[in-house]
Amino acid sequence: MAIAHEFAYHRAASLHEAVEVLTRAGPGAWVLAGGTDLVPWLRDDAVHPELVVDIKGVPGLSDITVEDRVLRLGPLVTFTELIESKLIEDHLPLLAEMAETVASHGVRNRASIVGNICSAVPSCDSGPALLVLEADIEMLSAEGTRSVPITGWFTGPRATVRRPEEVVTGITIPLPEGEHGGVYLKLQRYEGEDLSQAGVAILALEGNRYRVAFGAVGPVPSRAPSIEAHLEGIDLTAEAIAGAKALVGDEISPITDMRATKEYRARMCEVMLGRGLEAAVSRRDGTGPAYGTRLV
Repeated sequence: MAIAHEFAYHRAASLHEAVEVLTRAGPGAWVLAGGTDLVPWLRDDAVHPELVVDIKGVPGLSDITVEDRVLRLGPLVTFTELIESKLIEDHLPLLAEMAETVASHGVRNRASIVGNICSAVPSCDSGPALLVLEADIEMLSAEGTRSVPITGWFTGPRATVRRPEEVVTGITIPLPEGEHGGVYLKLQRYEGEDLSQAGVAILALEGNRYRVAFGAVGPVPSRAPSIEAHLEGIDLTAEAIAGAKALVGDEISPITDMRATKEYRARMCEVMLGRGLEAAVSRRDGTGPAYGTRLV
């Protein structure tokens, strides 16, 4: 199906130029990076931008860097680049594990992690992973720069705190102190390109501290504070895992749709939480399954 909605198009040479154009255009303008969400939405007549501002030609936006124990992802870093990055492998392999679950090879080659959180669909795979990594989102506008914690980024399905005149300039992630192990588990109907039925990200830190986040089982990806509090400072015994599973219903609000029933999603979140906790702790302790191992 062809794109039926007409719109103006501007290819920006810099982020500052993009901001100037967005500021003049107002709320009817959309930013184009990978386009793997925007183009299908245009095709399906789901969105109606007056202007599309393309930032793909801006140089230097695909950098992955580490400085002063902070990892930074440029706004055009793709999921394939996360998978192939030695810096990601060495410092935050959880991100590569998450990236490997995203859609297909073709989509991963174009889709950016920044675009994924800007689209803000409830099933976005990067949301839970960035939540447990306590990332910050950097933005630029005519007024200057600002940074927003990922915990305050999502405001609803396909909605974020980004203002229409702002461009996301990157994601920053403080590297965890000491030994840590992470895991991302994604429930989907089949191998290949499918949206998440449910997603669970876990980060196990030194001192038996845990961060847990869910995706696709609520209006936005979200942390699970009651589960984290339950596990705080205790060894990961069968009893501790059972107690954590019992709290899942307090942290999620799944729906029934074409991909799964709410009951199935809720039950599988318990299963994935248990498996994920065991994998994250064993990875932290140096004995776990290799990152990328399918656990569900």
